[in-house]
Amino acid sequence: MITQLEELAQHEKELLLKAPALVSLLAASGDHEINQTQKADAVKLSHLKTFTAHPLLIPYYREVEKHFGAYFEEAAKKYAPFDDEKRQALRTEINVLETVMKKLNKDFARTLHASLKGYGDHVRRADASFMEGFIFPIPIHGLTD
Repeated sequence: MITQLEELAQHEKELLLKAPALVSLLAASGDHEINQTQKADAVKLSHLKTFTAHPLLIPYYREVEKHFGAYFEEAAKKYAPFDDEKRQALRTEINVLETVMKKLNKDFARTLHASLKGYGDHVRRADASFMEGFIFPIPIHGLTD
């Protein structure tokens, strides 16, 4: 078990473990759908985080990795179709994380918050990186700046 989560209620622990999947889903569904590039990138990143995360978060990401795919699929079914109403419901669930994180050690919470933000940003850029790298391999001023 992750020592920083020991004092939390079971539903709070589960929400924290689902957080990367929820953040990934919100980031990936920005255009009201999830493409396979974004989904694959989210899954790949969940595996990489286990090895590349801040040392304080490695036990957390090891636990997240075990169920990331199932959590992502579960949330995708719950919040599809990714219209404005469903995306707002997803944001509301993610916002509950703030309350839960206030119960955590400040260093752990701050590090986790930064990591989740970076995680979402990375997933959000997955599709743009594909467009820039394969469809527009040469930088075009004003388009890729």
